[in-house]
Amino acid sequence: MSLFETKAEIFPEAVDAIDDLLLELGVEGWSLLQDVIVQRAWIVGIFEGEAEARARWAELKPLLAAAGLAPAVEPEWRALADQVWRDSYKAHFKASRFGRLHWVPVWEREKFKPGSGEVVIWLDPGLAFGTGNHETTRLCCERLVTLAERAGGQVATMRVVDAGCGSGILALSAVKLGFKNVAGFDNDPEAVRVSEENAALNGIAGAVTFFTGDLVSGLAGRQADVLLANIQADVLMRFAGELTAAVAPGGALVLSGILAIELERVRAVFAGAVPAWKIESRVMGEWSDLALTKPIF
Repeated sequence: MSLFETKAEIFPEAVDAIDDLLLELGVEGWSLLQDVIVQRAWIVGIFEGEAEARARWAELKPLLAAAGLAPAVEPEWRALADQVWRDSYKAHFKASRFGRLHWVPVWEREKFKPGSGEVVIWLDPGLAFGTGNHETTRLCCERLVTLAERAGGQVATMRVVDAGCGSGILALSAVKLGFKNVAGFDNDPEAVRVSEENAALNGIAGAVTFFTGDLVSGLAGRQADVLLANIQADVLMRFAGELTAAVAPGGALVLSGILAIELERVRAVFAGAVPAWKIESRVMGEWSDLALTKPIF
């Protein structure tokens, strides 16, 4: 694969705002790197060839400028071998733990030894693999681990759906936690392909039913005991009806992708849609989640 890197230095104080902007606008393919010691930061994109790299920068640059987040200087451009990208990423990608579940980079496979009863998702960043470093993914995973612990011996009978599965990290984590009936969908066929590759990487190919779909087609006719949706807030609110209708009695709906400043507005929409449901929320950094529980009767 012929890869090309676009790397532009940005003002360190703009990192969080740019991160929020990329998520809100649904702009993919860009990463943010920050060195807090020397107080420098960069926005980086890795694309298949120079033409695509320059085209994607031409799309992104005016969006940053319109938000008052223009980079400090023009970007640097360079050809980049896939192995160089993977090796450089290692410095920014560390293992995480959620109860008995570990997310561990694949290059630590030989030396990482989980304890008794612990399970591991092996992560290979590549070009499209979500690392779980973002607060929104971590909030969802923590909820998933808690739900698995509460379910105990019933976990194997519960149905899990990961709406907007991305790289499949949450759906695959559900399998590792003991859920047997797991599905994940995304409106991007490339995300579905990557999710299936990541299942194979973890030795659980076929354990999750991955397919292409949106929040209408993907949830049609489904009833989940655990429904995960790590999607930006405006989309969650727009499809509140579809999301709540897909939760089985006694089931849980876990929503993330919500900025902390948006939390009360999202809560109000869902509380209005399902006033009898129990609602909890947490904040992690600038992000938040909502966990809703549907009454059994």
